[in-house]
Amino acid sequence: MAVITLCGVIFAATILGPASAAEQAPDQYKVQFETSKGDFTVEVTRKWAPIGADRFYELVQKEFYKDCRFFRVVPGFMVQFGINGDPAVQKSWRDAKIKDDPVVASNQRGYITYAMAGPNTRTTQLFINFGDNSFLDGQNFAPFGRVTEGMEVIDKINAEYQEKPNQGQIQTAGNEYLNGSFPNLDYIKSIKLVE
Repeated sequence: MAVITLCGVIFAATILGPASAAEQAPDQYKVQFETSKGDFTVEVTRKWAPIGADRFYELVQKEFYKDCRFFRVVPGFMVQFGINGDPAVQKSWRDAKIKDDPVVASNQRGYITYAMAGPNTRTTQLFINFGDNSFLDGQNFAPFGRVTEGMEVIDKINAEYQEKPNQGQIQTAGNEYLNGSFPNLDYIKSIKLVE
């Protein structure tokens, strides 16, 4: 039984953990999100933020965002997601930081960017801008893509909890914590490359 469990852990780490050297993403690619509110599509332009685009490509291929909750929704500002609902998976990515990209594109409505806690701290958390947040450009938030279809879906994501979910608790208790304390959060059902 211990051997089977160990094999399962190794398999999960191989599939869900970060690669030592991420595969370079295509120059441009599209990703479709199926959510509890409907579908939307993001088009990634690698030259805007190559390091961020490569990491996102890896995360999409590994289905990291499947079942992730939109845990922070600030009306008029942004919607944030990207903490995996399984604490074991999240732990394998939590310290897999990537270097910052220079800011090339601006944080306009529908543009997607990594959340960060300071220089070179990007991992898996992302946000989509609800409006013109170009003031973030000077704080090194580098967009790597934009919503090309379904922005009206993003506008409908449940904002009743706003910034109440505790990110530390999400990291350690996952969706169990969110389902118990914030049961109406919208979430990602599936995510896939479409081009």
